[in-house]
Amino acid sequence: MSKKATILWLDMEMTGLDPARDLALEVAVVATDWDFTEIASLESGIGYPVEQVQALLDANDFYRKYPANKKALLELTATSPAPAVVERQLLAFIAEHCDSSQPVLLAGNSIHQDRRFIRAAMPLLDQKLHYRMLDVSAWKLVFEAKFGRKYQKQESHRALDDVRESIAELQFYLLDIMVRDEQ
Repeated sequence: MSKKATILWLDMEMTGLDPARDLALEVAVVATDWDFTEIASLESGIGYPVEQVQALLDANDFYRKYPANKKALLELTATSPAPAVVERQLLAFIAEHCDSSQPVLLAGNSIHQDRRFIRAAMPLLDQKLHYRMLDVSAWKLVFEAKFGRKYQKQESHRALDDVRESIAELQFYLLDIMVRDEQ
């Protein structure tokens, strides 16, 4: 029997920050244990009409600074499955790789923002998730303000890269704690 994950790390790339208006265009998940060992991963674009996506990306200042990301997301969404199909893929991933004896613990950077999009567009997935979340951004705030420690990100702004970077960032903070304990 293969090892089951206890944490589901997730990142979405969106057209903006408002789930009532904006769209999630890309999602990636990495299933890990509490040692942050990767058990499995999945990434997918989320398909929407290209004209709709183009208009939303054009209205977002962020994508003016990152035109390569804008182009990649437009190409991705044009050939990606519909949101309901992606939701079913994520649910199948959870069923296969996550421990079914407990609710799925969602983790990532600013994960509450991603959760808002899940709640709006993927209600069946939302029901599978624990109400508690592991937000790496909270750790970042404490370590920068209290200890002046900053994790240097690559910031590719692609979902799977960002998920793996969130895992590495939390490991960085935990290692810092262990080093402080040994001193």
